[in-house]
Amino acid sequence: MECTYRIIVVGIGPGSPDYLLPIASRTIAAAAILVGSQRALDTFATNNQVTRVIDKDITGVLDFIEQQLASQDVVVMVSGDPGFYSMLTALRKRFAAKRLTVIPGISSVQLAFARVAEVWQDAALISMHGRRAADDVLCYRPGYKVGILTDTQHNPATIAGILLAHGWPATACVWLCTNLSYDNEEIVSATLAETRSISGFEHSVMVVKA
Repeated sequence: MECTYRIIVVGIGPGSPDYLLPIASRTIAAAAILVGSQRALDTFATNNQVTRVIDKDITGVLDFIEQQLASQDVVVMVSGDPGFYSMLTALRKRFAAKRLTVIPGISSVQLAFARVAEVWQDAALISMHGRRAADDVLCYRPGYKVGILTDTQHNPATIAGILLAHGWPATACVWLCTNLSYDNEEIVSATLAETRSISGFEHSVMVVKA
């Protein structure tokens, strides 16, 4: 008999419970097995749930999920939306799509564009968190707009230098958005040239508009 238990991947949005969809909230609350980052578990897990932290041992996390899946559903929380640079990629490599139920969430990139009142339907959305974007995505063209996830290596100052080297004008508009949806949310606007001298914002969303 084919196993009917499923992995339910829940997008928890940018972080604050205020931005959690009702269906996501109900699914998390009803979970017997809950997997997520330490911050997500600290925010949403209860004492009667079995939990597993998503850490650097992704294979170990997948093994845990597979073991639990033999007898019950497993709920996996991911930041933002599951379809945008999340654990869903690793889950799809191990498990068939028919074993997965995906509940979308609000991406931090989506919220960043909302905060600065910019549409994102015409923007290139990329991640430089642990990776380098392709040159053709980084090259300037008139009217171009990008939303970029940053990290400690590819911080906004470094990315600004890369964009300038790819032909972007020094006067291009930049918004640096960090801790989105939290009480310590911070949004800074600058030109691309000025961003070269801005420190911090290692884990943020960088919106750049030509």
